[in-house]
Amino acid sequence: MNLKHITKARPPLANLETVCLVAHAGSFSAAATASGITHGAISRRVAAVENWLGVPLFERHGRGVTLTPDGQRFVGQVVQAFDIIDGAADQWRTRIGARLVRLSVVSSFAKLSLFDRLANLEAGPYPLKIQLDVGSRNADIAGGEADLAIRYGRGHWPGLHAELLLPETLSPVAHPDIAAKVKGDDPERMLAHPLLHDSDLTGWRAWFDGHDISLKGRAHDRRFEDYTLVLSAAESGLGIALARLPLATSWLKQSKLVRLDRRTVANPLANYIVTTKQERRPEVHDLIQRLRESIGASHRQVQRKRPAADRIGSTRP
Repeated sequence: MNLKHITKARPPLANLETVCLVAHAGSFSAAATASGITHGAISRRVAAVENWLGVPLFERHGRGVTLTPDGQRFVGQVVQAFDIIDGAADQWRTRIGARLVRLSVVSSFAKLSLFDRLANLEAGPYPLKIQLDVGSRNADIAGGEADLAIRYGRGHWPGLHAELLLPETLSPVAHPDIAAKVKGDDPERMLAHPLLHDSDLTGWRAWFDGHDISLKGRAHDRRFEDYTLVLSAAESGLGIALARLPLATSWLKQSKLVRLDRRTVANPLANYIVTTKQERRPEVHDLIQRLRESIGASHRQVQRKRPAADRIGSTRP
């Protein structure tokens, strides 16, 4: 880059823009009205450019002003220069705008883990704009409804690529009144109360399988579409829920739910980042890396630092 072009004296761009505005408006008064600045300021800006050039740009007359021949040539070149600047700016704005990433996520994951991180996920030296699609329905990624998704399941979605983001462990929790009735850590005692769950009984079956109990569906168990509703129902004393750790850690620390058993079992279901197998956009891969670092790494760090018996707040003695 030639530094002479940077240090060379020239009128402020605002003055050059004012000259072009006067040429278009045909008078100082019309230019002042259009720009919202005073007639005197318009006159001073034009005079500064004329003094810098050493030639008059406008012929003054009773009805307004017209460009001199020198003014016509100069304004024409300035307009071309502004077009070049605008074209360069548009290219960069387009590049930044193209860093829009559409992320599909279930509402429970959004509320428990994503919303508090969204600003940091979008920030950085290369900002992203994350457009969220929050709901219970899986977006059709292959069909272009989203660029990627965070899904809860076993990691197998036909035609899509799934990458493990956050594995979980399970531990039963309940309202203190129910906890007082479930004495000791015998899982059989829990079966006297409704079991609360979201999608199906997969988590509860894994929990009871880990304690050598075969669980079958029961009429008085309660199913909810959203996992945060499961936690809310447990907090209201409607039954026993499974704490999905570490996803529910922050929620449970602020709730009155009590842990019923110090033992945990691995959740057969986990949280995955899902994309098409052909995904190549760099901003999508950038968001995937940020999700790994922000969500996966931070949750795992919390799990490593805290003893298993104390991971979800209050615990029964």
